[in-house]
Amino acid sequence: MVDLHGQYVRLKEEIDKAMLSVIDSSAFINGSEVKEFCSHLADYLQVPYVIPCGNGTDALQIALMALGLQPGDEVIIPGFTYVAAAEVVALLRMTPVLVDVDLNSFNLDPSKLEEAIRQSNAKAIIAVHLFGQSCDMAPILQLAEKYNLYVVEDNAQSVGAVYTFPDGHSQMTGTMGDIGTTSFFPSKPLACYGDGGAIFTHNPKWAERLKMIANHGQKCKYHHQVIGCNSRLDTLQAAVLDVKLKYLESFNKARQRVAARYDKAFAPIDGIVTPKRSPFSTHVYHQYTLQLHPDKRDDVRTYLKENGVPSMIYYPLPIDDQVAYRQITRLPDLLDNSALLSRSVLSLPIHTEMTDEEQDYIIQTVLSAIETVG
Repeated sequence: MVDLHGQYVRLKEEIDKAMLSVIDSSAFINGSEVKEFCSHLADYLQVPYVIPCGNGTDALQIALMALGLQPGDEVIIPGFTYVAAAEVVALLRMTPVLVDVDLNSFNLDPSKLEEAIRQSNAKAIIAVHLFGQSCDMAPILQLAEKYNLYVVEDNAQSVGAVYTFPDGHSQMTGTMGDIGTTSFFPSKPLACYGDGGAIFTHNPKWAERLKMIANHGQKCKYHHQVIGCNSRLDTLQAAVLDVKLKYLESFNKARQRVAARYDKAFAPIDGIVTPKRSPFSTHVYHQYTLQLHPDKRDDVRTYLKENGVPSMIYYPLPIDDQVAYRQITRLPDLLDNSALLSRSVLSLPIHTEMTDEEQDYIIQTVLSAIETVG
């Protein structure tokens, strides 16, 4: 699905130098490279505060803790997404309120949001920018302002995507709500060689609380002002990320090129729905996700596997169908789109090192699978 080794070989000289510098200094925790990376990422995102942490799930949990949400509060999340958003809400003894997604973008459907807010005790919305493009943030932010809700952006899959508001001004994903979060998991658009994450905000008050919570709740050593956790970005990972950040735009363009070739091959084919590009967002294609007929999706995947082509189902069950969440989630309305997508999506390999020859084989195998399955 991704070629992490090929990307490393291309950047080997710079990455090795950066990592050896950390090893020579032996500043493995909170070394200078962490601060430098956060400063460079803040410049890239055009946001004043970037707080590093241990992973993307920690980032979401710390964000909700910083906002002062309480047990029993409700948080709106999309019904079709990775489990992390629901997980952190549940861990903090709050209730996930599930709202259906748009079939074209896979993201939270703003047209279904207001009714869910009215039927809930929601205090916040987690807007997950899924697969590489932004949620439609203008109506989400308008509703949040109308009903006095916080907005947390889960930007783990879409770092580098740009959202354009109706008035024409643009912002990077992760920088529009009260707090943005991301993951640096090895397969992500901006990725390290282990776990890592970060939190973004324009608000100095939130920034101070986020930093304290991630550091055992302390502002200065051994003086704990709030209940926190231990969530740090290792210096070695920060050094890797600082190298890769310089190439993020070229990484995104490489995946966009692969996606365009897929689109050209698959768009005319009956039985395949290619991913739609939202008019208000660029797309960095963390995943290239087809929609197939639910009765044929698994047969297509089996054919691909038998012919040496990997694929993944993101995600095989909507949140409300997960055993751990069936009894604790609230559904103000049906999640028909989420259920359908779980039965029809199939993601193909897409990465920065893909050659035309490799992609041509994948394309031909997919076409053969569609023809064979019928």
